[in-house]
Amino acid sequence: MEQPVISGTAHDPTGNRFTLVGISNVPTDWAQVFRSLAGADLSLVTIPDPAAADGPAASPGTDHPETDGKAPPSVLGLNAYLMSAVGKAARRRLTDTLAARGLRLWHLTVLTLLDDLGPQMKTALAVRLDINASDLVKVVNDLVARGDVDCVRDPADRRRVVVRLTRRGRASLASLSAEIAATDDEVLAPLGEDERRQLAALLRRVHHHLTSAPS
Repeated sequence: MEQPVISGTAHDPTGNRFTLVGISNVPTDWAQVFRSLAGADLSLVTIPDPAAADGPAASPGTDHPETDGKAPPSVLGLNAYLMSAVGKAARRRLTDTLAARGLRLWHLTVLTLLDDLGPQMKTALAVRLDINASDLVKVVNDLVARGDVDCVRDPADRRRVVVRLTRRGRASLASLSAEIAATDDEVLAPLGEDERRQLAALLRRVHHHLTSAPS
């Protein structure tokens, strides 16, 4: 089966065992990859254990303090992997919070954008959110059916139709934001207030770097 990440153990011709971690940004046929590597002349390098410098190694059977019980310790030294794993866990919790209200992430994004920027044309929303126009229409229609937004003539230009938050939509977003804040607290439970602010600032810098970089 094709998967982007795989891990396990192997051994060299002398019988020494070693940990093997494979990471790809696309679905990969790892069996084919390993068949190709089987006859290659590879050199194995021992990666020092960061924990060794701080104290004695954990006894056999003891969970590594930073592992999730599934990922090998070495892969936890990769920031991209950590961000992906933490992001998936946080997204799952956020998705569950929204699903309890019959909403999805796109619904939340549209509501938040309208609250931040005021009434917007559908085309402008699609461009700002980088979403297909037809998909954006479906999201807006869902919110209209719930009474959270409506579509009205723009007072500044009657030829244009804009999407705006309704009073119900603002109340719904305020209530939803409180629930999401509770979800944030759950995800960031190990961190203190200062650490959370620092993490948020760092994540915003990385996000700005990635989203502003040329394609």
